[in-house]
Amino acid sequence: MKILSAVAIVVALVGTSRDGTVDASEILVPSHHESIQAAVNAAAPFDVVVVAPGTYHERVQLKPKVTLRSAGGNDKGKIGLKRAEATIIDGGGEDGEGPGVAMAEGATLDGFTVTNVGTYDDESWNRHFKTQGEEQAEEPIGQPGTGGIGVVGVTCVIKNNIAHHIGYSGIAVMGVDGKRCSPHVINNVCYRNMGGGIGCMKKSTAIVEENTCFENFYAGIGHDDASPLVIRNTCYGNVRAGIGISDGSQPVVRNNRCFKNRRAGIGVRTGSSTRPIIEDNDCFENDMAGIGAREESSPIIRGNRCYRNRLAGIGSRTHATPTIIDNECYENKETGIGQMSDARTVLIGNHLHHNGKSGIGFAACESGRSLVVNNRVIDNELVAVGINPGWKVTLSENEFSRKGGLPPIVMVFAGSEATFTSNVIRGEGVAGIRAAGVVRADNNLFEGLTLRKVGPPNFAVWALTGANVTLSNNSFSNWRHALHATESETLISGNTISSFHRTAIVINKPSQPPIVVGNTAASADPQAGAATVDGVSVETGNNRVEKIAS
Repeated sequence: MKILSAVAIVVALVGTSRDGTVDASEILVPSHHESIQAAVNAAAPFDVVVVAPGTYHERVQLKPKVTLRSAGGNDKGKIGLKRAEATIIDGGGEDGEGPGVAMAEGATLDGFTVTNVGTYDDESWNRHFKTQGEEQAEEPIGQPGTGGIGVVGVTCVIKNNIAHHIGYSGIAVMGVDGKRCSPHVINNVCYRNMGGGIGCMKKSTAIVEENTCFENFYAGIGHDDASPLVIRNTCYGNVRAGIGISDGSQPVVRNNRCFKNRRAGIGVRTGSSTRPIIEDNDCFENDMAGIGAREESSPIIRGNRCYRNRLAGIGSRTHATPTIIDNECYENKETGIGQMSDARTVLIGNHLHHNGKSGIGFAACESGRSLVVNNRVIDNELVAVGINPGWKVTLSENEFSRKGGLPPIVMVFAGSEATFTSNVIRGEGVAGIRAAGVVRADNNLFEGLTLRKVGPPNFAVWALTGANVTLSNNSFSNWRHALHATESETLISGNTISSFHRTAIVINKPSQPPIVVGNTAASADPQAGAATVDGVSVETGNNRVEKIAS
C-alpha cells in the first residue's frame, strides 16, 4: 500500500463561532489509521477522512456527516478521476457483508473505485448481452441486494466514484418507509455490474446527474418504484436499456445521452402508475427503439431526438398509453414512431423524417387507438403513415409528404379505420392515401407534385376492394384522379379538384351504389369529366366541370 507522505497536517480547525460552525478534522489513511473503517470510526461529524492511493481490502460503513475522500486533485484519468482510479476499495467478492461502502445521513463519498462486492459472472453477462437480455429473469429487477455503494433511507452525496464488477448494482439507492432518501449521485462511472449501473428503488428521490453507466447487466440507470431527477447522464452498451423505468416510477429524465444499448435507449414498462417525464434526451444507435413504452406504462415523451436506432425512434406496445410531443425521429431503420399490440397513443407536433420505412407506423393488433395531431412527417423511405388492421386512428392538421418513389404516402389496410381532418398530403407515388379499410377524409389538401397521366397509378385516394371511403370538402390538385375506387363503398361530396387527367373521380364495380354529390372539377380539357361510374358519366348530384383557360 502506497503512503501519501506529503500530507502531514492532521487537524484543520474550522472553529466554533456565533453562526453555528463546528470544529472539523482531517484524518489521514494510512498515516493515522491503517484501514479506512478505523479512520471513519474515529471521525466526528463534519470530519474529512482523506485516503492515500492504494488498494484497501475492506467494506466501509460511513458515519453521519463524515466525508470520505481520496487524496489528490481532479485530474482526469482513463475512466474517471485519476485519484478515483488509484484509490480502490476491494470488497473481497463473496467474503464480507454489506455494500462496499454503506452511506450514512449527510455523509459524502468522493473519489474511490469500489469493486469485487458479491460475484460478477462474466459468462452470464456475455450470454445475455448476445441475446439482448430477452432471457433475463424479470424478478430480480428492483429486489434488495448488496450494491457496490449502498444508500438505504439516507440523504447523502456520492461523487467522482467508479463502481465496477459488482454482483448487484454499482450504486444502489433504496428508500425506507417514512424516511427521506434523496442522495445526490454525481459524476460517477458504473460499468460491468450484475444489476444496474445505478439503481433507484422503493420511493427514493435521488438527483442522478452527469454519471456514465455502461455495460451493466440490466439498465445503465434503473428505476423501480422511485422518482429521481435524472439529468445529463451518459448510458451506453448496457444489456437492457440505457435508462430503465418500471413499477410505478415517476422520474424526470432530462438531457441524457443513451446510445448503443442492446434494447432501448430509454425503456418504460409495467403499469399505468409508471408515469415518467422523458424530455430533451438524445437516444441513438440502440438495438431496439430509441425510447420504448410497454405494458400499460404512461410516459410523457417530449422534445427528444431519436435517430439511427435499429427499430423505431419511439416505440409503443402492449397497452402502453404514452403522450409523445415535439420529438424529432430520423434515420431509424424501421420507423420514426411505431405502435403495436393495442397501445393507446397521442402524437402531437413531432418531426419524423428520413426513416427507413415509415414516419409513423401502426403494426397489426386487436384494438389500438391513436390521436395524431400537427406532426410533420416528410421524406420517409416508404410511407409517411402505415395503418394496419386493428387500429382506429384520428389524424388532424398534419403534413404528410414525400418526394419521388412509388409507395403511397399513407396506407390504410383492411381492418383499420382512419379519420383525416385538415391535413396536407403532398407528394408523388401511386397514391396520397391507398385505402383498403375505412377512411373518412374531410377538409384535407391533397397536393400532387408531378401528375403522371400514364404508367403506374397516380391517384390522390386509391380505394381498393372492400374499402369504405368518405371524402368531403377536400381539395385535390395535380393527381391523375382525385379518387379511383374499385369494388368499394364510397361517398364523395363537396370536393374541389384541379389539374387532373380526363376524369376527376373514377368508380368501378362499386360494392354499394356510390354517392357522388356537389363536387367541382376545374380543367382546360374539353373532354374532362367530373365523375364516372363503370365508365359512365355521373350527370346527377350537382357534380360539374368548370372550364378554365389552357
